[in-house]
Amino acid sequence: MTSPRTILITGCSSGIGLDAARGLKARGWRVFATCRQEADCARLRDEGLESFVLDYSDEASIASAIEEVKTRTGGRLDALYNNGAFACPGATEDLPRAALREIFEVNLFGYHDLSRRVIPMMRAQGRGRIVNCSSVLGLVGMKWRGAYVATKFALEGLTDVLRIEMKGTGIEVILIEPGPIPTRIRQNSIPHFEKWIDWENSARAEEYRTLLGRLYNERTKPDLFEQPCSAVTAKLIHALESPQPRPRYYVTKATHLMGTARRILPTRMLDWLIAKG
Repeated sequence: MTSPRTILITGCSSGIGLDAARGLKARGWRVFATCRQEADCARLRDEGLESFVLDYSDEASIASAIEEVKTRTGGRLDALYNNGAFACPGATEDLPRAALREIFEVNLFGYHDLSRRVIPMMRAQGRGRIVNCSSVLGLVGMKWRGAYVATKFALEGLTDVLRIEMKGTGIEVILIEPGPIPTRIRQNSIPHFEKWIDWENSARAEEYRTLLGRLYNERTKPDLFEQPCSAVTAKLIHALESPQPRPRYYVTKATHLMGTARRILPTRMLDWLIAKG
């Protein structure tokens, strides 16, 4: 009997990661659905998923998770889906150095560290797929999102170089770039905003009052062009199972629009388009 294909997914407590874990398990994959908190892992185990802790900000946690995968599979891993990330909203001029350091540890350095640790396994078996979840904000910048945008722009570049360097090894390196997807990233960003942004003493204090409403109030309607988490999973399935996966997968009309606009519009016109929302 052929062993099921194996995949390690991060950020599975909710949203894109959870939908991916459930969707791939339903397709016969053996899924290691990791979360930052043990309580979330326990909840996933209760529904039949294999789950253990992986915290991008903790190198020891990443190393421990890789050892867990090796123990469970005998050292084999077919795919990695780097998905977990967080946002720290605020004007770029108000972002302390430490806030950027914290978000880069998770959204970029953690992805890189984990990828480096799975590559030897994939090299040994002569194949593998590394899929990094970027964003429309890895293609264009938007106001109040400077910290998150910076990590995603950096992820795009690092992923492109890794893809080029892995050519001929059997390891495919792929980007997925979602636009508006209903996840908990806005709610989860609130503690980071409260920790790092001294908005009341900012030169933009009045502008922040509008941001606070969007940040703290429950949404009453979907974002323009929003698609469900399953739309991301559908692209992930193609990236993992296609004999010839694409280097990039756009998800939602917003990403297609911004990707095209970035290529064809002058910078000032693109700025105007983004400012119009």
